[in-house]
This record gives sequence, C-alpha cells and structure tokens, in this order.
Amino acid sequence: MRLPPLIEGRLLRRYQRFLADVRLADGGVVTAHTPNTGALAGCCDPGSRVWLSEAAGPRRRCRHTWELVEAAGGVLVGIHTGRAEALVGEAIERGTVAELAGARALRAQVRYGREGSRADLACVDAAGRRCLVEVKNVTLVEGRLALFPDAPTARGRRHLRELARARAEGARALLVYCVQRADAEAVAPAAAIDPDYARAAAEAAAAGVELVAYRAEVGLREIRLVTALPVRAA
Repeated sequence: MRLPPLIEGRLLRRYQRFLADVRLADGGVVTAHTPNTGALAGCCDPGSRVWLSEAAGPRRRCRHTWELVEAAGGVLVGIHTGRAEALVGEAIERGTVAELAGARALRAQVRYGREGSRADLACVDAAGRRCLVEVKNVTLVEGRLALFPDAPTARGRRHLRELARARAEGARALLVYCVQRADAEAVAPAAAIDPDYARAAAEAAAAGVELVAYRAEVGLREIRLVTALPVRAA
C-alpha cells in the first residue's frame, strides 16, 4: 500500500480517543484525527515522532490524520486501523496470505450474521467455499509478542461469535491479525487486558475459526504485509 505524502511532527498529547495535538517542524501545532479506538499503549507517549497525512475537505473536522508513530527502539508503527483492511486485501490478492491462496471474488464490508455484523472482507477460496474475513489491527508489542486487544473490546468479542456461527453454517471464517510493526515474532490474545476476549478467541478457534497473523514492513512511503506469524493461545 502506497501512503500519501506524510508530514513529520512531535506528539504533544492524544485525547478524547480520536484527537491528537502535534507540533510540526515549523513550530505550528495542529489537531489530527486519530483513526484508532484502542489505548495505543506504547504508541502515544508525548514527544514521540509521528507522521500525518493531510486532506482538505469542507466536511472534515481535522485536515490531518495520524498515520505512523516511532515507538521504542525506533520501530515504525502504523496506527491507522482503517488501513488494515486494505493491507490484508492487497496481501490476499498478491498471494501472501497462504490460507487464501487462489482466492477470488474479493469484496469488502459484506453483511453477515445475526448481530448485524459486516465482514471486513469476503471471498471465494480455491475450493469454491465462501470465506468471511475479519481484520484486526495490532499495535501493542511486549517482549516481541504482539497482543490484541490493547483495550477491552465488546465489538471484537461479537465478531468472534459471528465468525463461529458462520463456520457452523458451512462457511470458512478467518480472523487476520494485521501487525503494523516489524518487531513482533508471534501474536496472542491479550488476556491480561481483556480476559473475555481471550476466552472468546479460544472458543472461536475450537469452533473452527482460523486465527492467523501477518506482520507488515512499515515505511514512510509504503506498508506491506510480508510475513506470517504464529498465533499463540492465551
């Protein structure tokens, strides 16, 4: 995925979940939209280097959107949750996602389930089976282990329930953890943060939901999913 031109700054503060104040190189301060509902633990320390995209529009409250942050150790992290779906979609089309090699008829935001869910992606696999794919953006890493979620998520638990039902009804169901940083070696549910999510993930896996993870190479011009990671039990 090619990124738009980015503007570097220093994070002053993140607040009200969706807002961040950033000081730019010219000394000016802008308020940027933060496209991530999580806690961003380890990714929102004041003084961190961040990169913003810019877009003008009469309906936009903020002209700038927070895209990347430099975390501890100089690791670039993609915090834009909305880009994860496109990253996984591109990786499926390139054949990077081995579990869906040969997939076709890829679509985004497909309604399914009993609780009004939308699958981030849906496709038909090489064997002709319908596949529903949920994508989760992962930014928290502790000791080379990527953890999801970084804040309690009722929505994430609902998605796991819906995927398990879809699997019981005959579809393939995948949850793809999109790790937008290069320092993770495995992924696991963050049981200490959301034990209910960890239990739901274990139950979904037992029901046949495929929990898979891919790590991205994150740069200032491009982000690409390139490496499969193991998913560990909670």
